[in-house]
Amino acid sequence: MSMFGDGLDQAVQKAFTRPIPKSAGAQMRYLVKQLKGTKAVAQMLRISQRTVERYVKDQIKKPRADLASRLRGEVEKRWQPQIRARARMKAATTDGIVIDTRARLGYTAPIGTTDEARMRDLTVALPPRFAARLFEAQQQGAGEGRLREIAADALREVYFQDGGRRAGSLEEVRFTDVERLEFDL
Repeated sequence: MSMFGDGLDQAVQKAFTRPIPKSAGAQMRYLVKQLKGTKAVAQMLRISQRTVERYVKDQIKKPRADLASRLRGEVEKRWQPQIRARARMKAATTDGIVIDTRARLGYTAPIGTTDEARMRDLTVALPPRFAARLFEAQQQGAGEGRLREIAADALREVYFQDGGRRAGSLEEVRFTDVERLEFDL
């Protein structure tokens, strides 16, 4: 289970603006538009072209359970990437991302400062550039460790250093023992 990767996915899913079409006819029409024809949809769903046409015209309204789940799956596969991409883009360019976590956080700093790692509950709004780094790393297949590093770097700059107003010599934040982690767009 990838806590950081799953958290990013869930944040993006919460941002969906429009639910997928509900009726079988509307779902079929969407697929016909996406695949540019009834023949391609019929082949993909393993049904006849005539059956697709009848759903498109709302002559058939209730698909069998197996067809209903295939239809829904194919629509979701094509529906979500557009909205997901838009939500990621908005977070990465204008809105940023909020991280809500309970984890052990400490840092590396010069001798004599309080760098003791301790459990902290934090809810911090991260600027768009950190959202962009997180999503970019996730799309490139970065592992949990890399996503954790980016989040720790973001917390170092935004929370501990307050955008450069304090703790200027802070070098690295340790982000371990994560009990709770949620992202919100």
